Amino acid sequence: MTALDLVWFVLALILMLVGLLGAVLPALPGTPLIFAVAMGHRLIVGVSGAQTWVLVTLGGFAVLALAADFAASYLGAKKLGATRWGMVGAVVGGVVGLFFGPVGILTGPFVGAFLLECVSGREWRESVRAGAGATLGLLVGAVGKLACGMGMILLFAGNILWRAYGS
Repeated sequence: MTALDLVWFVLALILMLVGLLGAVLPALPGTPLIFAVAMGHRLIVGVSGAQTWVLVTLGGFAVLALAADFAASYLGAKKLGATRWGMVGAVVGGVVGLFFGPVGILTGPFVGAFLLECVSGREWRESVRAGAGATLGLLVGAVGKLACGMGMILLFAGNILWRAYGS
């Protein structure tokens, strides 16, 4: 690995760590950013970048992380009794919550699900359960995205380092 390759590698890892923050901060693209950085790294450094099979695997993990995030939010709300109104409220609350920092990100889905469940005529206790389910789903989705992102970074780094210093 040349000195310039090492610089590009370290820069890619730093950008990937920013992408990893996207697992918990919805304003950042998370796993898609990690994948884009790996692709960019390969375009810049050529054959000393990640192998094609690694890039394909990273792309699959990026899609899987996004799908798992949506599924966790949906299933969390559904499991604790949310109706369609509650799930719509959780999504709207999550988007509005983005404008209020970390507290808004955590409370937005709860408040949105709770309010729309109440407006649709459900009892407040059922509405609270629906809001809790939406928030729980959001947290489970974040853990899943974080795990996928960490795996992606480790696969990328391991592939580069193994090829440069391994056998």
